[in-house]
Formats: sequence, C-alpha cells, structure tokens
Amino acid sequence: MLELSFRTERSTELIDITARVRDLVAEIGTGTAALIYVPHTTAAVTINEKIDPVLVEDLEVALTRLSGDPDHFRHDDKDGPNGTSHLRSTLVGPQQLIPIGPDGLALGTYQAIFFCEFDGPRDRKVYVTTL
Repeated sequence: MLELSFRTERSTELIDITARVRDLVAEIGTGTAALIYVPHTTAAVTINEKIDPVLVEDLEVALTRLSGDPDHFRHDDKDGPNGTSHLRSTLVGPQQLIPIGPDGLALGTYQAIFFCEFDGPRDRKVYVTTL
C-alpha cells in the first residue's frame, strides 16, 4: 500500500488526484484492480467528469445543499458542528475500485478520480493499493 498526502484549501473541495494515483499504481507495478481508499470520516473519493471545471463546482455546491444546515445536526466536534460533512462523506463513500488494463487504470475518456473534502482545510491522506 502506498499513500498520498496533501493539505486541502477549502471547507468543501473536489481535487483531481488521477495523475498521482496513476503514478502510485505504476510504482506498485502489479495487479488487476486499484483500490483507492480515504481513511477519514469527513472526506471521500469519487469518479466523475474531468473536462468541465464548472461541473466540479456544481457538485461541490450540490453536495453542500443536499446535506443541509450544520445546525440541524446534534454532532459537534472540537472544530464546531460538522454533521453535514459526515453525511456527505457517507453519501459519496470512502473507496473506489478501478480495473487495471494493459495501459494502466481503465478509466473512461472523460473520467477522473476526485478526492472530496467536506470538512477542510485539513491535512489528508489517500491509500492506494492493487489487488
């Protein structure tokens, strides 16, 4: 297993990590699928379109609206109420499994892997391994 580490910049943010994941999968060198896993309860990982940056912004806004007002949740932590962040990460999910073909990750033409920050800015990690 290899690890990506980085710092997010905003409270809600989708970050394209495709190139970094490709590099780690190439470094591992074997396998028929790559598992990308986020070990945080207020973050997630998804696959979506990479071509139009407005779509990424739309997804950020939609997930924020969908999760509602943080004051409607009873959960609170040292940084303040973040029940909405936990809801968003639950909806999106902590992992993605991607087949590995002869040319590496078998992503579609328009697909990219996005780390989803829902409670930033924070230091974050993503684990990558092959199966």
